Amino acid sequence: MTPLSQPDEYQKIFHWAETQKDGTVPSFAVRKNDPYEYLPGFNNHFESEAVPGTIPRGQNNPRCTRFGLYTEQMTASSFVAPRHMNKKAWLYRARPAVAHQGFTDLPPIEGTESCFLPLNPRVKVSPTQLAWLPFDIAEDTDFVSGLRTIAGSGDPTLREGIATHIFTATKSMDQKAFVNSDGDFLIMPQQGALDIQTEFGPLYVQPGEICVIQRGQRFKVSVEGPTRGYILEIWGANFELPELGPLGANGLANARDFLHPKAQYKISHDEPWEIIYKMAGQFFKSTQNHCPFDVVAWHGNYVPYKYDLTKFVNVGSISVDHIDPSIFCVLTAKSRDPTAPLADFLIFSPRWDVASHTYRPPYYHRNAASELMGLLYGEYGGRSDEFQPGGISFECGMVPHGVAYQEFKAASAQTPPEVQISKGAIAFMFESCRQFTITDWAWNSDKKHEHEPKMWDDLVDNFSSHQEEVAEILKRHKSHPRN
Repeated sequence: MTPLSQPDEYQKIFHWAETQKDGTVPSFAVRKNDPYEYLPGFNNHFESEAVPGTIPRGQNNPRCTRFGLYTEQMTASSFVAPRHMNKKAWLYRARPAVAHQGFTDLPPIEGTESCFLPLNPRVKVSPTQLAWLPFDIAEDTDFVSGLRTIAGSGDPTLREGIATHIFTATKSMDQKAFVNSDGDFLIMPQQGALDIQTEFGPLYVQPGEICVIQRGQRFKVSVEGPTRGYILEIWGANFELPELGPLGANGLANARDFLHPKAQYKISHDEPWEIIYKMAGQFFKSTQNHCPFDVVAWHGNYVPYKYDLTKFVNVGSISVDHIDPSIFCVLTAKSRDPTAPLADFLIFSPRWDVASHTYRPPYYHRNAASELMGLLYGEYGGRSDEFQPGGISFECGMVPHGVAYQEFKAASAQTPPEVQISKGAIAFMFESCRQFTITDWAWNSDKKHEHEPKMWDDLVDNFSSHQEEVAEILKRHKSHPRN
């Protein structure tokens, strides 16, 4: 692990390729201050041993596992799911997870929500375009107690839905682990790094990186100071790479850039641990007298992973017009509708904008997707001037949006030059085919503000200034009707 010369060193690069210095230094897969080693790939079958020779060969569950370890399988799909959809992992550990002392209820965590059906009085339906300033980092909170929910759709007990959260933390989880029994977490720090211990090994996740901890996987989060970030939670699906279609074999997020932990275990005896469970949005606690991270070896395809967003390969138009924002999709999760994803995770990162004879800002549009945006660092155009790192912008499906008139007028006046956009910035979008409802906590937050509707008041009617020209065209057309 090498300290960074500047904390924002990786925020200033245009793309990860800049770190390789045109081949003058050996290539490297992780940031130089990342203390861990990883296994590359996506949706592969991986294996890792902290002690070589631990994993049995030719079978998964021998009568006696080496070193007297216990065999434990984690199955995340139906046993008879098709091979390409079957998710599982075999863990070889000092003591199995079943060795615990029972469950007790915990009080609700203020501001968290799981049921987004409109009949729930704690959520609100609104077509209003909303935004939130960066949320304050609460004192004396860890990753779990610092969770707060913004919006979502569905309910985890229905096994299809989505929730969006923010988290803040000032302290590490001490002798405490967390497991989400509802669904998968896509976790994205915005301020401060996360040192995440999972049953499969450690992940170090910094601003500009994401990690995915899947349903049922235990983990603990250590922080190095005031920390804040975003979470996308999905129920009833797993994240996948989007299909590339006519792009061919490569582009967007490449499979080899996803990194999985290597086995690293901790053995403890008579050491009290709390395991916090989230189930149907409620919280429970079990206690045990051994470390939950005692996995000596594992193999499978149901493994946590991380990805550096600066490695995303942007594609775009090199002639005219925009391509739909699906070109910015890093990960997707399917819904029961094959044409409409439950969730897309998109990023807007540094890239070239070169389309000629094209109106370059986001065009005025209404679309079927609900869109919740956030900003990791830098500045992002196309939103209000109060869209800041750590903040949120939200628009529900079929609500019209676009830029103010002055930006429209400037962009329409002359052909813009080829230019690098979003330099030093990464914004993201959680997008879903489902209608979101807003939690009471987010709706009543003093950080909430509405997109000012008056920003569109001066969208002038240019068409009416051409009435004489139009009248002449219509007159000629009437005189010479087409057959």
